[in-house]
Amino acid sequence: MSLQNLDPTYLETCRNALSQEQSKSLAASDHWAHVDRNQVHADWDALYKTLAAVIDTSTASDTHIQELLAQHYTIACRFYTPSPAAYLGMALFYQDNPGMRDFHNAYHPQMVSFLGDAMCVYAARL
Repeated sequence: MSLQNLDPTYLETCRNALSQEQSKSLAASDHWAHVDRNQVHADWDALYKTLAAVIDTSTASDTHIQELLAQHYTIACRFYTPSPAAYLGMALFYQDNPGMRDFHNAYHPQMVSFLGDAMCVYAARL
């Protein structure tokens, strides 16, 4: 399963789900005041370094990659629990936003593409 193979109309639904769910969560939580952002960034940094080390020898659906994606989703859930569509919207945000794309691809040139496909597989199981 690949993010790029999904219907463009559904992908737009995912972008909208991310926007709506994040907006609702931000309003309900005083802009995520409950989140230890330093810890979140440290945890994502460690996770992305682990992913970067195995991208070239793995596929998005490999069991060990999906275990890492479970960690990614758990970290995201510190903010709010995204629906499967919003989680895919997050993958699209990584792809569409130049700053996010550059940030993630600094770990590995294929991070955004690989992460998007892995998130697609993970979201299908939520």
